[in-house]
Amino acid sequence: MTDKIGLPGDPARRKLDYPFAAPPPPGEILQIAPGLLWMRMPLPFALDHINLYAIDDGDGWALVDTGIRTDETIANWRRLFANAPDDRPLTRVFVTHMHPDHIGMAGWLTRKFDCRLWMTRLEYLSCRVLASDTGREAPADAIAFYRRAGWSETALETYRARFGNFGKHIHALPDSYQRIQDRQEIQIGADTWRVIVGNGHSPEHACFYCPQRKVLISGDQVLPRISSNVSVYPTEPDANPMADWYESLDRLEREVPDDVLVLPAHNECFRGLHARIRELRHGLDLTFGRLRNSLERPRRAIDVFAALFGRPIDEADGSLLLGLATGESLACLNYLVQRGEAKVWIDEDGVTWYQRHAT
Repeated sequence: MTDKIGLPGDPARRKLDYPFAAPPPPGEILQIAPGLLWMRMPLPFALDHINLYAIDDGDGWALVDTGIRTDETIANWRRLFANAPDDRPLTRVFVTHMHPDHIGMAGWLTRKFDCRLWMTRLEYLSCRVLASDTGREAPADAIAFYRRAGWSETALETYRARFGNFGKHIHALPDSYQRIQDRQEIQIGADTWRVIVGNGHSPEHACFYCPQRKVLISGDQVLPRISSNVSVYPTEPDANPMADWYESLDRLEREVPDDVLVLPAHNECFRGLHARIRELRHGLDLTFGRLRNSLERPRRAIDVFAALFGRPIDEADGSLLLGLATGESLACLNYLVQRGEAKVWIDEDGVTWYQRHAT
């Protein structure tokens, strides 16, 4: 269940510095610095990996993110335990946010080591809510949401068949957790890590910044080669996550120095945080320029895919990709509507149309 579709116009520039020759193979460990380990787990999607990190926590290791729930991930975790630098256990499991590639194995690991899950409240509760949809029929509100976006009956039927799959990608969460909050300082081993919450990609995404080590574990908030999906969902159809995303990029640039080593959830570890944030922001600005031009005529959410992603996306791409593209299209359209740059109306067939205000 990859959650990255990637807006064009934001390629990694050569000014970014990648200090490691290669990432660790699945099931193996690369030491980034004393007491700081990099691991990688496979994903069964086009985005085929996720990075995980372990921090020396005195009596054991604190883990950040867990991988998705698959038999292959479990096999790789067992290899990692066999290859660990020592026999100390996991002391706690931190999760940046509730997407399955990040939280999928959290329940399995916390039970195995009898340790606590640490994450923000909105991420934990949102995950519990989504997992509860397993086995449930797609709600009428969701069908109406995607029909308004312009989906065909064929696409809606595929959505109905796939609905409720979220819980299949995660082990059952523990029934309690340790809440972490924005600006909280957490002692992990000998160092203090500050929580920096970002929004837009997920409800309350936690990054972890250690000034002593000059390290930022960025999760999906800043990735060096791709951009994270920023979507609107049926549960909150008028949300404006793109405004939150812009604000989160600004905040990271303001509060975290440029000389940190960034440990992202995908791609490679890098230096050049501020340059990458500027690239992401510039890519979004270019994307919105194309979107504004496309809205000279009335458009539905599904009609702006080419402007946003550089190519059309149709039903043959599958409901998962279509859902990601639709969610991001709506995030961009809601952003323009709430800035007063576009108007919106619903036609007699219940389909929503958007058009740029005349200048």
